[in-house]
Amino acid sequence: MTYYKEYSQFWVSVDVIIFGFDESKLKVLIGRRQMDPGRGEWSLYGGFVSANESIDEAAEHTLEKLTGLSNLYMRQVGAFGAVDRDPGERVISVAYYALINVKDYDEKQREKYGLEWVDINKIPTLYSDHNLMVEQALKKMRQKIKTEPISFRLLPSLFTLTQLQRLYEAVIGEEVDKRNFRKRIKEMDFIEKTNLIDKKSSKRGAALYRFNNKVYNEDPNFKL
Repeated sequence: MTYYKEYSQFWVSVDVIIFGFDESKLKVLIGRRQMDPGRGEWSLYGGFVSANESIDEAAEHTLEKLTGLSNLYMRQVGAFGAVDRDPGERVISVAYYALINVKDYDEKQREKYGLEWVDINKIPTLYSDHNLMVEQALKKMRQKIKTEPISFRLLPSLFTLTQLQRLYEAVIGEEVDKRNFRKRIKEMDFIEKTNLIDKKSSKRGAALYRFNNKVYNEDPNFKL
């Protein structure tokens, strides 16, 4: 027996906004659309949800296919379902955003799919409502970064306080007071200073820090 015959059918897809941090800039991974309609237009990467998978599984498969990485930080942005959002068919898309360390991302994987890292402030016009998806994802990330230590997903395992501050500023879109920022960071037990020195960033060298997930889980009273 077939149910719901009286209702119209439509497609469900996922789109993934992949954020990275490089050269003190927050960046988004985009590429040229490889299918009609909109072939050749700048676009996020996504795909249709198969009958035998959940939307979360579809997003995870898309993310792993693009990056070759698994167990990445990913959160749902929301559903986008304007009637005319896709000129091809009626398509409802569920968007997700993910955070990756650019240095972990194999350049061959990026080239394979024809993707480019684009500065968050210089994103071109994207296909359909993909610009809106990026805007909504950034809004959610800005809220999240103040209450959860998600910034460490974008940094290497060892980082300087300058790198951490620049990342935070890149996400929230404004400068912060250096002295107050460092004072607040040094009060957080889960951000540990190591004995290692980064000699690339300055002549004197800068101390390297790392994130201790175990300590954070034991005392997650985080607010930046």
